[in-house]
Order: sequence, then C-alpha cells, then structure tokens
Amino acid sequence: MGLFEERAASPMLIARQDEAFDHPDWIYELKMDGFRCLAYMDGACVDFRNKRNLRVASKFPELADLYRNVSGKCILDGEVVVLKNGVPDFFALQKRTLLTDRFKIDLEASRFPASFVAFDCIYENGRELQWEPLMQRKRILEETVTENERIAVSRYVEEYGTALYQAAEQRELEGIVAKRKDSVYLMGKRSRDWIKCKRMSDEEFIVAGYFRKGKDIYSLILAKYEGASLAYKGHVTSGVTADTVSVLTVTGKSPIRLHPKANPDAVWVNPDHVCVVQYMPNTKNTLRQPVFKGYRQDVYPEEITGIP
Repeated sequence: MGLFEERAASPMLIARQDEAFDHPDWIYELKMDGFRCLAYMDGACVDFRNKRNLRVASKFPELADLYRNVSGKCILDGEVVVLKNGVPDFFALQKRTLLTDRFKIDLEASRFPASFVAFDCIYENGRELQWEPLMQRKRILEETVTENERIAVSRYVEEYGTALYQAAEQRELEGIVAKRKDSVYLMGKRSRDWIKCKRMSDEEFIVAGYFRKGKDIYSLILAKYEGASLAYKGHVTSGVTADTVSVLTVTGKSPIRLHPKANPDAVWVNPDHVCVVQYMPNTKNTLRQPVFKGYRQDVYPEEITGIP
C-alpha cells in the first residue's frame, strides 16, 4: 500500500501573506476563491478529498468523469470553483458544499457547474513527487492533464508578480499566490515558499460565541488560538443571519482566555466552527468593514492561529 492506495496525502499549506513582488526565482498564479481538494484519479474514478481527508466527490457529480482527462494514476492538488460571469463565486460554492439532498445537488450542478483547477501533481503512475522541485511537478502536471470545461491546469507567470496582481485587482479577483520555483511539497505543513498576495484580506477565524444586536441582527465573536488558548480577535455583523447562528452549539461558558467586558449578553458556543471573514486591510491590524462570507467545512479549528 502506498500514498495513493492509502489516501495518505495531505495538502501543503501557505505560511504567510504579503504584498505582491517580482523575483526571477518565483512563479505567480491567480488565487482561486474555491474549495481546496486533493484529487485521486485512476482509470476508473475520481476521489476528491478535502483538507480533513473527507470524501467530497458526491457534492460535485459533474466532476465524476474527470479521471478520463488524466493519463494513468495521479494525485492532483487544486481547487474546485464555481464560476459566475467568469469569476469564482465563493457563495455559490459554499451553498453546494452544504447541500445533502441529491436532487438539490444535481439541480445546482446543472445551474452552476463546478470546475477543478489543478495547480500541482504530487503522485504520478507510482512515483511520489513531493520531493521534486515545483517546476518539475508543473511539467508533469501539464503532461498528465487534458483540459476541458470541467478541468484546467493553473496558468502561471515567471518573475513578474506585481503585474499579475494588478491584473487580478482590476478584475476584482482574490489575488495571487507566489511560489518559489525550487520548492518541494511539504505535505500537511506550512511553508514560507508559498506566499498569498490577496486583494482583500479573507481571513479564517473560530466562532467562539455571538450576541444579538436587534431583531434578526447578530454579531459573531471571533477568536484564534494563541498557544493552547483562544484569544479574542474581533466580531463581525454584516452577512450574519439567524441561520448562521442556528448551527452553533451553545455551551454557556466562554472558551476565550481574554475577551471584552462589553459583551455581557454574549451567547458562548462550542468553538468547533471556522468561518471566513473578508475585511479591508489596514495598518491598525483591526477588522475594518468585516463581512461574514461563510463557514469552512474543510478546516480544523486547531489550524486557526494568531501567528502571522
């Protein structure tokens, strides 16, 4: 049994976020506002696994035949995206991941079909490629995949990251990812060889509680791990609905080590939900104009730390 048969791979993670830059030793790709997956493909099926190594292929029936678009047996790293007007739509994608009814899933698949954008290949026909340099893995990826409307290979530019970032900004895309050309694939680890350069800051937080601000107006209390304890990081109201808080499990006990005293009516919950908050970057390191974008089903709360 090997990496493929045991489904033992885990995605490499990005360690930091920074401003766009130019460098001849780096390549730059568009950052997709999608659902990170590893795709195990052979001559008979495709098995999508999220960052928790859970099967998610049933959520995307329109991608069931992608194994026909690869040569042999492989593990591809990439993102499932749903495009609207040519731009990735995170809300449409999140809606799909939360559906459980087969009829509704099939309906969404026909209305807004998903695609898989592959940006790495870590296994190919019996060869484990994680110790190969990135550019070698890119070459193998391009040789392995035959593109169509449901699967694509991520394009990249060399050296000139600033120009690509500006193009992404003009189209209001999420940003870019910079990758060192000789970087190896460190499965399950955070690497500083990959850097996010985002137009807006989409950041993940743990939901520690909430409070009601008015009729059908709620604010989530956000936290991150600092060491073994949760620390308060702010709150978000825009985008939060009654449905948002209905999935949380009330405990009545604050899971946060230090929190503002201005929330006497806070409803404390089990800190097992990770959410994405979009906000305007600023020099004060605060959540300026935050907007709740949705929950992440593929991220462990323990991954959400206050370490930059």
